[in-house]
Amino acid sequence: MATETTPPPWRGIGRRADRRSEVGPVELYFDLVYVFAIIQISHLLIEHLTWRGFAETAVVFAAIWWGWNYTAWAMNWLNPNNSRVQLLNAVLMLASLGMAVAIPYAFADSGLLFAGCFVFMGIVRPLFMIVGFRGEQLAANYRALVAWSALAGVVWIVGAVLPPEERLWVWLLAVAIDYAAPLVNFTIPGLVTAPMERWQTDPEHLAERNRLVFIIALGESILLMGGALTDEGVADAGILLSLLTGFIGLTVLWWNYFALAGHDVTGGQGGTGALRFAFAYAHALMVFGAILVAVSIELRISHHELDPAIVLVVVGGPLVYLAGNLLFLRSRFSRVARSRLVAAAVLLAIGAAGLAWYDRLPVMALTVPVLLVMATLAFLTARSRSAQGTG
Repeated sequence: MATETTPPPWRGIGRRADRRSEVGPVELYFDLVYVFAIIQISHLLIEHLTWRGFAETAVVFAAIWWGWNYTAWAMNWLNPNNSRVQLLNAVLMLASLGMAVAIPYAFADSGLLFAGCFVFMGIVRPLFMIVGFRGEQLAANYRALVAWSALAGVVWIVGAVLPPEERLWVWLLAVAIDYAAPLVNFTIPGLVTAPMERWQTDPEHLAERNRLVFIIALGESILLMGGALTDEGVADAGILLSLLTGFIGLTVLWWNYFALAGHDVTGGQGGTGALRFAFAYAHALMVFGAILVAVSIELRISHHELDPAIVLVVVGGPLVYLAGNLLFLRSRFSRVARSRLVAAAVLLAIGAAGLAWYDRLPVMALTVPVLLVMATLAFLTARSRSAQGTG
C-alpha cells in the first residue's frame, strides 16, 4: 500500500479484480511479432543443420521466449486498456521486432542489434512496473528482477561485441543467468530478493497466454508447409503424401497439447512457484518442440532422402515437447506422466534405428512411427482427461 511519503501508483494501471484473467487486445497485438520471430528461428535452424547451428538456434529461442514470457507475466498485473500499458506494449513490440529482424545474423553482424533489443526490453519492462506500482510489493519484486536482468544484460552485450566464435559461449552464460533468476527468487545476498510467494499471479491468465503462443508456434508449421510446397513447384504424389502426414502430425500435436493444457483442464497447484515451472520453463520446451516439429515437416517436404540431421530433428521435436509435458504435469499436478516416459523411450528407439539405417530408409519409414507414437499419446491423454481432468 502507498504511504504518505510515497507517491501513489499510476491510476488505472492495475487489472480490475473482476477481469483479472482477461487477455486484452493489446496482448494479442503484441503476439503478432512473434509469428515473424518463430518463422525466423525456424529458418535459422533449417539453414544451419549442425550441432553448432542447433545450439545457436536454442540460444536465440531462449532470448525470444524470455522476452515474451516476462511480458506475459507483467501483463498478469497490468490493465490492458490503460493508455500507459498500451504504450509500453508498443515499445516492447518494436524491440521484439528488432530482435526478430536480427535473428538470421545474430551470430554474425547483427549480434548487437539482437542483444541490445533484448536487454532494452529487460530493463524498460521492470522499470515501468517499479514506477507504476511504486509503494507496493510488486515494485519491490521488480527491483529484484531488474537487478538480475541488468547482470545478464551486461553479459549479453559483452557477447554481442565478441567474435562470433566466442559469442555462443558468452550468450549461453547470459541465458543461464536469465533463466536461473526466478529459481533463486531473484536473490542477491544482502541486496534484494523476491520469493515466489510475494508474486500474486492469476493461473488462468498465464495459462491462456501460453495457450495462445503455442497456437502461434503451430501456425508457423502451416506457413512452413505452404512455403515448402511453393518452392517445390510441382505437387507430385510424394509431395502430397508429405503434406498429408505433416498436417496430420500438426493436428496430433494440437490434440496432444489441448488435451494436456486446454481450457477444460482445471485444478492443479496455483502457487506462483508451480506456475513458474509450468509456464516459464515447461512451455518454453513445448513451444520449442513445436518449432522443431515445424522444421521437420519442412525438411520432409523438401528432402526425399533421410540424413542424420533430419532424423534428429524429426525425433527431437516430439522429445523436446514431451520434456515440457513432463515438467508441466509435475509442477502443476505433482504427477509422473508414465505414458510420456514410455513414448519418449519409443521415440529414442525410433531415432536410434533411423540413425543406424538412414541411408536405407525412405522418409516415410521414420515419419509414420513417430506419428503413431504421438497419435497414441494424444488419444490416451484425451481419455485420461475425461476421467481425471488432466493428461
